Amino acid sequence: MPTTSTLLTVLRAAGRADVPVLLWGSPGTGKSALIGTLGRLDGVHTATVIGSLREPSDLAGLPVVQEDGSVVLAPPRWARDLAEAGGGYLFLDELSTAPPAVQAAMLRVAMEKVVGDLVLPPATRIVAAANPADLAAGGWELEPPTANRFLHLTHQPDLDTFADGLTIGFDRATEHRDDTRLRPGTDADQARATAQVLGFLRARPHRFDACPTDPGQGGGAWPSPRTWHHLQRLLAFLPHDAEEARRAATVGLVGEAAGLEFLTWVRHSDLPEPSLVLDGVIALDPTLRDDQRFAVLSGVTSVAVARGTAQAWAAAWEVVRLVPVDVAAVAARHLFAARPPDAPVPEAILDFEPVLSRAGLLAS
Repeated sequence: MPTTSTLLTVLRAAGRADVPVLLWGSPGTGKSALIGTLGRLDGVHTATVIGSLREPSDLAGLPVVQEDGSVVLAPPRWARDLAEAGGGYLFLDELSTAPPAVQAAMLRVAMEKVVGDLVLPPATRIVAAANPADLAAGGWELEPPTANRFLHLTHQPDLDTFADGLTIGFDRATEHRDDTRLRPGTDADQARATAQVLGFLRARPHRFDACPTDPGQGGGAWPSPRTWHHLQRLLAFLPHDAEEARRAATVGLVGEAAGLEFLTWVRHSDLPEPSLVLDGVIALDPTLRDDQRFAVLSGVTSVAVARGTAQAWAAAWEVVRLVPVDVAAVAARHLFAARPPDAPVPEAILDFEPVLSRAGLLAS
């Protein structure tokens, strides 16, 4: 179970990566206070919506007839305040104990950031909260498709945090435990995360998509294309040495089995920084395994495409041509599809002519 410090790190990274969070915890553990502290730490507005106290119209909008006879769905005050603030944290509390109609409305807000006819700002950070079904009277288990849309985290305050809270105040105690600086999520950070995720999935394809067949296990985290994409975005903001935070984020998105296997693969692979390989600062190690080389090429391609320059595109081809065609084919296909308008065709493309022709990228 993550510590308060780890939880704060992952929550802040998830907000920046636009990954919605589902915070599990027993009643009375201070989930809403935690989100309020997050808002103050980040200097942004916080809005709280308690599902068990709301009507569907409080989230879907109240129908209002206009003078011309048309009907608009007027957003509630909390949504207007969030929009006027330019975003912030939206805390959807008691998701699993809200009536079904309210829960459905809460989920639409969480997934689409739409309240009535109002589209919330892109900077809106979604955190929902739920009590485990065995601890909440009238609670519902989440269906697998719904559960798969969230990063699942568990909040259980430790005794030290509680003792600090009684002594110096809970807000100050929580803020005191936020001691991790997030990464900026640059193109290089994104490329590193891309290399790790795609390299692992190339080596372990059975972990790509595994919806639980047991209904009792579908309400938590499990691997799917959606959750791997969430993980790729989220890892770009987590420090490389924040092992507990990376573990909580990974297991909370793709489940324990796939998550721990992924973290072990990353630790043992020791992949080079893709941006440094692209820039020629680090040479591509010829002794790497095929799955490692595939991972590095995925990252190099990601950086080159993000930069969008003819120079970066040409440099990426120089790296791709160092790897056998069967391993580099995917990277070659992606690179050619993202060719900048002013980029000349490199000689390396000749090695991949059959692959590119089959993909419809080269005229036969």
